Amino acid sequence: MNRSDIGVDLDKEQIAYIVDDDEAVRDSMSMLLETIDLPHQCFSSANEFFEYYDGSQKGCLILDISMPGMSGLELQEKLKESNSLLPIIFITGHGDIPMAVEAMRRGALDFMRKPFQEDDLIKRIQQAFDSEANTRSARDIKQLMLDKLALLTSREKQVFDLVTEGQANKSIAYDLDISERTVEVHRSQAMKKLEARTLAQLVRIKIYSE
Repeated sequence: MNRSDIGVDLDKEQIAYIVDDDEAVRDSMSMLLETIDLPHQCFSSANEFFEYYDGSQKGCLILDISMPGMSGLELQEKLKESNSLLPIIFITGHGDIPMAVEAMRRGALDFMRKPFQEDDLIKRIQQAFDSEANTRSARDIKQLMLDKLALLTSREKQVFDLVTEGQANKSIAYDLDISERTVEVHRSQAMKKLEARTLAQLVRIKIYSE
């Protein structure tokens, strides 16, 4: 079972969201990303981005750590409270390094000191895109598995749990005080609802749903 087997959509466009109060920095990064056709959007403040943000955005956030009004660190905290999956690459000046280290402790993916090399920025954006895609895929797979498990009756769920713990039908029948044939029926029904053909697939569903 892989991502395509369970219908997870990973094809929607990822965008690099640039948030910096310095217009020259925004323009410079925008021109760079345009040369390689990398989708991006620019915002002049953390407040502007947060008003735009609705949870559907995919890609990464390139965020100045020190800005008037809402700082980059404050935006990071607000996005964390919103369960955002966007990886954050902080842009820092020399005096901001302690703050950047703290930002990484809070979950930021990386930070870059000004001035930075263009190739380094592109490389880190691509790494952030990969990280975000993997995180989103894992979340989507987990939700899909939970939705499928919700289709099981309480008895089918009991049988599923015991089967995926490695118990044989005979042992399950003893534990649940039912016949071995009844266990087989519940197991078959559970596999049909979960669209699983093998024990290995049942175990993967269990792992993905945890």
